[in-house]
Amino acid sequence: MLSVRAKGWVMHFLKAFLADNRGATAVEYGLIAAVIGGAIVSALGIFSGRLQDIFNAIGNNLPGN
Repeated sequence: MLSVRAKGWVMHFLKAFLADNRGATAVEYGLIAAVIGGAIVSALGIFSGRLQDIFNAIGNNLPGN
């Protein structure tokens, strides 16, 4: 069983940890970047066939083919 002093220290640590806002902006920017990255990957997956057709058409129309 935790002593009264240890319980007080744990409660103090938890209150300080929950009240600390440092790094919150970095986490938010990280989440935004992850969502944008996921959207890009999803869009490339959806449009990959059409993009391949476009690049093949461009390549076929280049001189030397």
